[in-house]
Amino acid sequence: MKKFVMAAVGGTLAGIVATTQLAGPLLAQEERSSGNVYEQLDLFGDIFERIRAQYVEEVDEGELIEAAINGMLTSLDPHSSYLSPDDAADMRVQTRGEFGGLGIEVTQEEGFIKVVSPIDDTPADAAGIEAGDFITHVDGESVLGLTLDEAVEMMRGPVGSEIIITVVREDQPEPFDVSIIRDTITLTAVRTRTEGETVVLRVTTFNDQTTPNLEEGLAEEIAAAGGLENVNGIVLDLRNNPGGLLTQAIRVSDAFLEKGEIVSTRGRNPEDGERYNATPGDLAEGKPLVVLINGGSASASEIVAGALQDHRRAIVVGTKSFGKGSVQTVMPLRGDGAMRLTTARYYTPSGRSIQALGVSPDIVVEQPRRVANEEDEETTPNSRSEADLRGSLDNDSLSEDEIEQIEADRAKAEAAAALREEDYQLAYAIDILKGLSALGPKDE
Repeated sequence: MKKFVMAAVGGTLAGIVATTQLAGPLLAQEERSSGNVYEQLDLFGDIFERIRAQYVEEVDEGELIEAAINGMLTSLDPHSSYLSPDDAADMRVQTRGEFGGLGIEVTQEEGFIKVVSPIDDTPADAAGIEAGDFITHVDGESVLGLTLDEAVEMMRGPVGSEIIITVVREDQPEPFDVSIIRDTITLTAVRTRTEGETVVLRVTTFNDQTTPNLEEGLAEEIAAAGGLENVNGIVLDLRNNPGGLLTQAIRVSDAFLEKGEIVSTRGRNPEDGERYNATPGDLAEGKPLVVLINGGSASASEIVAGALQDHRRAIVVGTKSFGKGSVQTVMPLRGDGAMRLTTARYYTPSGRSIQALGVSPDIVVEQPRRVANEEDEETTPNSRSEADLRGSLDNDSLSEDEIEQIEADRAKAEAAAALREEDYQLAYAIDILKGLSALGPKDE
């Protein structure tokens, strides 16, 4: 027993000695690292003083420091940045759903400004700006070399004023100019309508209005249809939705899920990770769901699409989404400014990260470009049928009610065909729900 105790003590002492021997170099390394940081800060101070004293023109010291802070943040990734007091105030207004501008969500890529998506019913949308467009010049001035915030500032201006942006588009051989009149952008977070027996929920952004708008709009469409039994399914249209609030993405996902994980976030430290789960209750009561996405669907849109896809609650249709799988935290700073800092990545319920990869649709459906061809319209002969011939026989096998029903069904089919010309992806989604409805409910 004495030998055992001594061995244990000896082991403890050896551990103490080893720890002491290792701690020395570690402490020295940490001191050297701290010393390097202080040396770098001294270097920053020296440069600041030389600029202030010797630059060819007098500089605004506050602006110089803000530029240094913003440069430090923007060097991390495209989504981290410093927000001046004015920018921070603008961001708070945008979150509430009304602001002035062109109506585009942008990011920075290869030094140029890339359009994530135009916002529905805004000047940029009306001017034909598309997701994936690159903006190279604003009113003839190049944006190359500017920070994202500086380029955005160039695009701001009084409501009613004109701006000319130069756009490079993948399928266009040459850059081209687009004239846009600035306006006040009022975001309607969710627009609802019914196409045939399908409720379409067009979600344009994720702000404070999104979930209330969605719940209210869906309830109104169901009531107008005479009850959920008269609805064959729901299309959740997230195309060109650049994202927004994480909390709203979680609530929209939860609106159609009964249980399970919606999304998880993982930061630098494992203990900082968060997991968000669905609560009981499905607004659609299990009705089939199709989610529409495209290259302009980003961030919060990808959280919703990924969650509903992983739980097999929805069929995702369209084209690959944008691929922004990081979470930004806005931190207030002294002087009413703020810092937008990337603090985590988010993961779908299956554990996949969407960062740089995006959400892949279950069914890939491209949106054809509309090409007006008046000659085709003029040369297409009017279709004629037996019923148009003079003296044709009547159909004696159907009652008037049956004939009316056939004509009503034909009108629906023609309306669906017209929608296919207007919005092929949406028509495709509605056709999927029609097919599922025709199969009837699954046997339990």
